[in-house]
Amino acid sequence: MTDGFSYHAAFARNLGWVTRAEQDSLRGKRVAIAGVGGVGGVHLLTLARLGIGAFHIADFDTFDIANFNRQAGAMMSTLGQPKVEVMARMALDINPELQIKQYPNGVHASNLADFFDRVDLYVDGLDFFAFPARQATFAMCAQLGIPAITAAPLGMGTAVLNFLPGQMTFEQYFGWGDLPEEEKALRFLVGLAPAGLHGPYLVDPTAINLQERRGPSTSMGCQLCAGAAATEALKILLKRGKVMAAPRGMHFDAYRNKLVHTWRPGGNRHPLQRLAMAIIRRRRAARGA
Repeated sequence: MTDGFSYHAAFARNLGWVTRAEQDSLRGKRVAIAGVGGVGGVHLLTLARLGIGAFHIADFDTFDIANFNRQAGAMMSTLGQPKVEVMARMALDINPELQIKQYPNGVHASNLADFFDRVDLYVDGLDFFAFPARQATFAMCAQLGIPAITAAPLGMGTAVLNFLPGQMTFEQYFGWGDLPEEEKALRFLVGLAPAGLHGPYLVDPTAINLQERRGPSTSMGCQLCAGAAATEALKILLKRGKVMAAPRGMHFDAYRNKLVHTWRPGGNRHPLQRLAMAIIRRRRAARGA
């Protein structure tokens, strides 16, 4: 239903921070989001309220009660429903003129080309442990020259990395290759947040288990991710404002009231990164003993 809806009236309060011409430009942009649960769902709604006109969204999962603490579409009324369908409905309720293409089987080798067709920007919303899908999506972005953003909800903050065409790629930064998934998890965690701002207030380290693919999360982290990623998206799509690309990143932690800009030339090959990973491996080995 579009009765009573006006694009320019709906997004008029964006004006002042963007010009009318820039708002019209955002209306013509297409953003792909793989994973629309925790961070991905809030990414979608935030970008829809920014006035982005078209989306490709992918997720194979359904909403469960364990999602209630952080996922925008997780409610009693949506239990058991496909995440892509729920989030598409919510986005269309904000802007009924949206072009939104759903990929209910997630992203995989056979649909990646279609998923990224005519896309201006990719925003990573995949689960932390979705290693094959994340590796494939970022590799395709590098191949097609599509800018990509990943914003990780760490504790009560967010760590943000941008991967821009012609600059350091996701693989060059994280160095995943064909490593075991447990090692990829370690490299992803250390690479996302070299400053480690969230670590000091983790009250129960046993809540993090890379082998069992589980870790704690907060709604605040997801909301902060969406705000930071959408701001980066605005700058990238409108080509204005400074955009830091990997190996530079940003980590903001609301609990500790700290903001750190990180720079790790060589990504996880940097000596400080290698040292951090060695320390974590030793700690894990000691706990295992």
